[in-house]
Amino acid sequence: MPETWSRRSVLQAATAAWASRTAAQEAPGTSERPRLPRPVRVGIIGLDGHYSEVLEAAKFLSDIQVVAVAASSPREISRFTGNRVLAAARRYDDYRQLLDSEKLEAVALCDANHQRAASLIACAERGLAIAAEKPLVLTLEELDAVKKSVARHGTRLTMLLPMRFEPPFLAMKAIVSGGQIGEPAALAAQKSYQLGLRRGLRPEWMKSRRSYGGTIPFIGIHMVDLMRWIGGREFVETAAFQSTVGFPEIGEMENNAAVIYRMDNRGTASLRLDYLRPEAASSHGDDRLRIAGTRGVVEYRAGEVTLITAEAGLRVVQVRPRHPPLFADFLLSLDGDRKHLIAVDDVFRVTELVLRSREAAESGRVVRC
Repeated sequence: MPETWSRRSVLQAATAAWASRTAAQEAPGTSERPRLPRPVRVGIIGLDGHYSEVLEAAKFLSDIQVVAVAASSPREISRFTGNRVLAAARRYDDYRQLLDSEKLEAVALCDANHQRAASLIACAERGLAIAAEKPLVLTLEELDAVKKSVARHGTRLTMLLPMRFEPPFLAMKAIVSGGQIGEPAALAAQKSYQLGLRRGLRPEWMKSRRSYGGTIPFIGIHMVDLMRWIGGREFVETAAFQSTVGFPEIGEMENNAAVIYRMDNRGTASLRLDYLRPEAASSHGDDRLRIAGTRGVVEYRAGEVTLITAEAGLRVVQVRPRHPPLFADFLLSLDGDRKHLIAVDDVFRVTELVLRSREAAESGRVVRC
């Protein structure tokens, strides 16, 4: 797959292929495309981050009705007014007014990082199913408060970690779970992004430590989740470094970080993060993931998965879509026995891990996880 395919285009292509394949199978005696048992009224709070996950799901499942959006900044209002999927939705300046005025079944929290703990607890108190942007919260104290609220109200919760649903990483999960590389021992991942200041990709709240929370929790969480989920090992200790080199216009937002974990089998996992990818690059991001085990290595780079083992040598893995989009999968799991791909325990655990890693970077110590 060429480098010009971004993660977003991979997801969109997979969704289209999944829908096309399923539609072709809709004949007597074959499996049908999944449907919600009834229309679901959805609200979106904020239009930052992965709010497009809701829009993709609404295209995929016609029973998703986006009825209200809380959008107050000029950036958010522009995104609201320019989107056809949101044309019928009512706009509110304040999410509390939205929650008081609308009858909803589910909500997506795509607000600024520092606002999320309060909005999440407010939604939990109203009995709504919640898909929250990452990171879930910015402090361990907020995490404890959210856990208690979710448990008290029986809240169904997921986090917008769409990389789990992309075909390459589903394929890697199947390979590792199937024992093809043996016991995972050395994991390595990368997220390198364009800064995108000229394109308005960085809102003002990202330039303050108080409202941003750090690059390790903000983008590192994607790869920490994938390494832990695909590798199947728990992380028990972490060390990290982070800084901003150059670019005074981004304030307290770190543009580089390195994180390492010790796993429960004495293996290691390492992660490098940066906002230094040149604007001239053919894609916004450069994601990489490598899982090395006692019998082989499986690796993702530039949209392609390769597997090398002593028995079979090197081969390119053929990947196929297997899941509907994240938010659609979440709503489909709310009724019946269908299991959502992201367990709520994983949501809490990966949030704790990135907060512990940020603590390690700020304190200069190895931190127990």
